[in-house]
Amino acid sequence: MKNYRHQKIMEIIQSREVETQEELAGLLRSAGFNVTQATVSRDIRQLNLKKVPASSGRQCYAPSNDREAFDAGRLEGILRAGFVSMEAASNILVIRTVSGMAMAVAAAIDALSIPKMIGCIAGDDTIMCAIRSQDDVESVMGFIDDLLGGIG
Repeated sequence: MKNYRHQKIMEIIQSREVETQEELAGLLRSAGFNVTQATVSRDIRQLNLKKVPASSGRQCYAPSNDREAFDAGRLEGILRAGFVSMEAASNILVIRTVSGMAMAVAAAIDALSIPKMIGCIAGDDTIMCAIRSQDDVESVMGFIDDLLGGIG
């Protein structure tokens, strides 16, 4: 349930400006999650969210761009928890995830700064990763497979 909640938090903060933990808790409750302010506080810390100035002038939650602040073990755990399979299509890597986990897994993949990967786009259970070249796809797949401990 925590992984689904984390994925929903990422969806919420990427789609609207959220200024307070209470506001985020209310939005999660509206989405069907039974949360307390303490749970939301813990989630914000685990997702390494920070407040940044928004276009409206408000201070709103956003994913941290500080790659070193992320706990790589936790990111790899998110990848392992949501990963189902991966397949190459030219210079695109298509990763299938557990339903509802694609955004969280894509955020983890982006935060891991995988060499030769440009970026990811996530749906509900599918991630499309742009790789620099078709020749680089195999090395990226190998890198992900190593992170997964050979289960990829």
